[in-house]
Amino acid sequence: MTDKVVVTGVGVVSAIGIGKAETLQSLLNAKTGIGQVRYLHTEHNDMPVGEVKLSNEELMARVEVAEDEGKQQSRNAMIARLALREALVDAGLTDEKGELDKTMLHEMPLISGTTVAGMDRAESIFNDPTQEVMREQMLESRSDCGTNTEEIARGIGHFAMLDTISTACSSAANAIAYGANLIKTGLYQRVVVGGSESLSKFHFNGFNTLMILDREQCRPFDETRAGLNLGEGAAYLVIESEASALNRGKKPLATLSCYGNACDAFHQTASSTDGEGAFLAMSKALDMGGLKPADIDYINAHGTGTPNNDPSELYALKRLFGESIPPYSSTKSFTGHTTSASGSIEAVFCILAIEHQFLPINLNCEKAIEGYPHPVTKGDKPGRELRNVLCNAFGFGGNDTSLVLSKYQQGKSISEIEEKQDIHPFKPVYVLASERLGDIDPDFKQYMTPGEARRLGRLLKRDLALSADVVKRSGIDKPDAIITATTWGSYESSEQFLSDLIVYGEQMLKPTHFIQSTHNTLAALVAISTKNHGYNCTHSQGKASLELSVLDAWMQLQLGEIKTALVSHHDALPEMVNSAMVLSTEIPEGVTPVSELTPHNSQDSTWDSRLFH
Repeated sequence: MTDKVVVTGVGVVSAIGIGKAETLQSLLNAKTGIGQVRYLHTEHNDMPVGEVKLSNEELMARVEVAEDEGKQQSRNAMIARLALREALVDAGLTDEKGELDKTMLHEMPLISGTTVAGMDRAESIFNDPTQEVMREQMLESRSDCGTNTEEIARGIGHFAMLDTISTACSSAANAIAYGANLIKTGLYQRVVVGGSESLSKFHFNGFNTLMILDREQCRPFDETRAGLNLGEGAAYLVIESEASALNRGKKPLATLSCYGNACDAFHQTASSTDGEGAFLAMSKALDMGGLKPADIDYINAHGTGTPNNDPSELYALKRLFGESIPPYSSTKSFTGHTTSASGSIEAVFCILAIEHQFLPINLNCEKAIEGYPHPVTKGDKPGRELRNVLCNAFGFGGNDTSLVLSKYQQGKSISEIEEKQDIHPFKPVYVLASERLGDIDPDFKQYMTPGEARRLGRLLKRDLALSADVVKRSGIDKPDAIITATTWGSYESSEQFLSDLIVYGEQMLKPTHFIQSTHNTLAALVAISTKNHGYNCTHSQGKASLELSVLDAWMQLQLGEIKTALVSHHDALPEMVNSAMVLSTEIPEGVTPVSELTPHNSQDSTWDSRLFH
């Protein structure tokens, strides 16, 4: 196992630039990319957005989409390809001809975060709200998250493994942390991580139903803030073990020092007033890296500009840093809120800040929220060298993730670094309990109120009860981690929201189905119902989703980050799947494990298929 993960290449695309050179100039020159709608087909043309400044036709030309790739390419995938290719080139993963090195690609996984995925493509073919037709069109659209990642990869080359994290606005940040664990456990030496998101009518109208979009340019951390502006973009980072980077002569851009994820366990869309999830995520990150609050030199805050988010995050910062909150800002005033991609886009901003030693400013904030220091403003310079930068990304369901990126310093020779790579035998991991709906049908009334049962879709209701039931049978009080696997999430919620768009247009929509359509809804509901603030993640990679979720739990169990995990799988397309299991490195008294979980070998993420049937 290795304890040092470094960043060797980055690529970024957003409203403020195509590539990191344009992006850097926009940040230094305080040039926002938020403006009037140009490319999104919507009735809400009066609301500012942060669009990538290329039409779909221009994107297709840039990424050289081949005719034989078939159906319409999603805007999401095309934006992602631009950022991904830049990251690979920046990391020096090219051959003598300057082409991407296919051998290198074959050895690396691609871990991508998204929620919207190919929804723009789905919208273009949905025209009949009849239930059976909608189901057929859902499958035909190839708009699910995993297919989106496959589409991104197809335009680049063959990767060793694909996985998609879908935890709403923390998706890309969680992809970065998950990729780091693949390196720390020794499964891979190098991983590409990040995320992408494009604007769509579904996405845009969903946020509008929540009444959190500002009709003016957003003003994070300002007393007069009124909401967020949506944005789009993508960013990817090549991360690898320090030994791997130095052995191929690549000087790292930065160190991914540490990271933490926690669940606010408060509400599906709102943040708690005390910022518990944010506080725990930041605290976990610092604890992992052995850092003190005083070691943080700048904070790239989540800072959406909504009345609820900003004071919650500031309260969490005050809990952690006391009266000495470091310089902080929200760069969403440049790009808009790029939702699932924001964690990786802003991580790239943090790396640029470390490399060029500047503080990204917080645009449009004239009067700071009372009781807190003013965010970074024009003319502010670092009071000291930027060595450790904290980057926050918080998502629906209270899924909160914090990353710490640091200035790279090589303290040892290559031989000393290689010698330090500890080889430890993997710990045995036990399946304490497993259950499928139909084996033992849980009593729904035990686990939810009548009001909750009425609000929840059929799939969510079943899986919430199933998850609670398997934990009860496992002999543990509460799992340290809640990890879900799904291809489509609550497809019935997505289907209903799309149907309403067809029937009612963009003016008379309700938020419930949009909220429940996010893939991490089940993981969030389990956490909220049990007040579980532990690690929370959702994997959405088609048939491999459960296998990858188990891998997530297994790695954290090996690294000692958790002792128990609830892993569940839920889908209704193309067929109904409901299963759950509890994994642990310890066996509670009186419990007989179902089986022991072991990977085939340390370089293979394939698991005993008998566990999944």
